[in-house]
Amino acid sequence: MEIETANGISATAMSGRERRRELGARFGALHRGSSSGFIMPNAWDAGSAIILAEAGFPAIATTSAGIAFSLGRPDYGKDPSIAVPRAMMFERIAAIAGAVEVPVNADLEAGYGDGPEAVAQAISQAIACGAAGANIEDRCPETGALYDPGLASERIAAAVAALGAAKQPFVVTARCDAGLVGGTLDEAILRLRSYQDAGAGCLFAPGFSDIASAEILIGELDAPLNFVTGLGPSTAAPRDLIALGARRVSLGGSIARSAFALVRAAAEELRDRGTIDFAERQIAQSELNRVFSRARGPRDA
Repeated sequence: MEIETANGISATAMSGRERRRELGARFGALHRGSSSGFIMPNAWDAGSAIILAEAGFPAIATTSAGIAFSLGRPDYGKDPSIAVPRAMMFERIAAIAGAVEVPVNADLEAGYGDGPEAVAQAISQAIACGAAGANIEDRCPETGALYDPGLASERIAAAVAALGAAKQPFVVTARCDAGLVGGTLDEAILRLRSYQDAGAGCLFAPGFSDIASAEILIGELDAPLNFVTGLGPSTAAPRDLIALGARRVSLGGSIARSAFALVRAAAEELRDRGTIDFAERQIAQSELNRVFSRARGPRDA
């Protein structure tokens, strides 16, 4: 039941804001101090989020690729008729953040617009959905090219400025996609430095997650760094990246793609052999009932 307060705000809404602040502060603390880095696996729906949180990870992230695939759509589709609509993506982010009691980092792709204003709006919407942090990419989804360095920095500055209006602890991660479009490590470092100057709380350069590149990035950048493993040629183990000095290691769509690989393997086994050996690794019905019963389900974000 909602109780109306003197200023017209319900107690339920106040509780939701307090929850967001607590999770935001907790997520920020994971990026600071002398403690070691952490692994942040990526969920694509409420069920996968609950399973990952149940495993004890201190934070989880969303994966735009996994969400797209779960909706039967391609990741990063340039055709708006097949790409995941903004409203649908935020609906899924809210479902994931509302299903768990750990901080959630939202994959906001390029911020759903080229201009700084669009990025600021995306950050504000992610906060309203219950996210404790978000990634903003510097690659235009329509052209596939990186934004002009000046504009890219302005976009990050706008994301950080949105936090002031929200009065909310929140980690803005600036993602440089130079390594995914044929750019150099030096270019990525220059861009990431400018994003740090713009106020980013964490830096991320997918495409440069091998051990050798990670060593250079950690040595050149004085900021919390996220690395992704399982994406493309990067097979570096998360524990090795953390031992090197990575503050955060994410998995992108790796777990989601692995889940789809199981579905395909099961289908092929059924079609070709008529057996169900794949079912030997399933989670028992009673166990899933226990896990999902213990989770309180979606909450006010």
